[in-house]
Amino acid sequence: LDVEEEGLFSGSYPRTGGGLENIPLLWRLAFIPEAFGLPLTLLADYPAAGDKASRAVLSELLDALGGELGAHLHPWNTPPFGTPPQPEPVSTRVMPLSLFRAKMETLLDALEDFSGTRPASFRMGRWDLFSRAMAELPSLGIRVDSSVAPLRRVKNGPDHFLAPADPYYVDVRKEDGSSGGRLLEVPTTQVPLVPGTPKLAYALARSAPDNIGAALLSGFKTVGVLGINPVWMPPASMRMAVREHVRRGGRVLTMFWHSSELLPGASPHFPDQASVDGFLKKIRDFLEWLAKSYDIRGTTLSELADPARDWPVMSIGGSFRNSSPDWL
Repeated sequence: LDVEEEGLFSGSYPRTGGGLENIPLLWRLAFIPEAFGLPLTLLADYPAAGDKASRAVLSELLDALGGELGAHLHPWNTPPFGTPPQPEPVSTRVMPLSLFRAKMETLLDALEDFSGTRPASFRMGRWDLFSRAMAELPSLGIRVDSSVAPLRRVKNGPDHFLAPADPYYVDVRKEDGSSGGRLLEVPTTQVPLVPGTPKLAYALARSAPDNIGAALLSGFKTVGVLGINPVWMPPASMRMAVREHVRRGGRVLTMFWHSSELLPGASPHFPDQASVDGFLKKIRDFLEWLAKSYDIRGTTLSELADPARDWPVMSIGGSFRNSSPDWL
């Protein structure tokens, strides 16, 4: 879960002023670990980590329910700010790596300050984790990243379109070619409706003019993708995604949403209390179906990095338009 301030869907990126009324509503998710044995991984950003009331909620929640506290970086509101090379939000494609590291240190220090433990799991805000920034994570103590959403094309974002749906290790390389260490990537669970179509779409996009290629990949998620994100997908697609992922050898399901989506009116998807209540019922109904249909075991993000697990090692090479990583 991305635990963060309100204002995510406003289109603006202020340094201060985002409300945190949604954080206490995380208690509404207690049924997930209590009824289904699925621990929460709370990926908190700097405003949440720096707010006394929010820190108390997170501490009490983790003490009562277990789970994990990880890190979620919103660089536009995490100091230091320096002189950004472009208007906010500044992409990790161009952000000075020294500034990225400094922001990460600020965030990790704030989370360790009240939890007593240095976070080992991470998700980048706006899915904007280019390989040059990803290579900095292991030296910061991050062992597991979940910043990859396969089969989604984000304008000016990293190229993770062909990323696998199950966890995999990456031997990251820094800009100077030196080793940055090894990182476990745990993507959100999204699989193609028809196997083979992502590579076909990607090949067509690479051979087409920029605007047509980008449109092809951006639109693929609406016609060719199954997933278990409860905000993006209807229940039938979520169930079909599980069946197909398991049938194709998948071992891990990764759900995510934003804490602000629990607050009526903080997201365009959920304008009122009735829509939030319906959203939570949708999650409960899905988990009830999942528990009846499969033998499931809950895990936090960091627990997936157990050395006993034999996740494959992938490599980074090439690019869609020579500006972002192509996952092979």
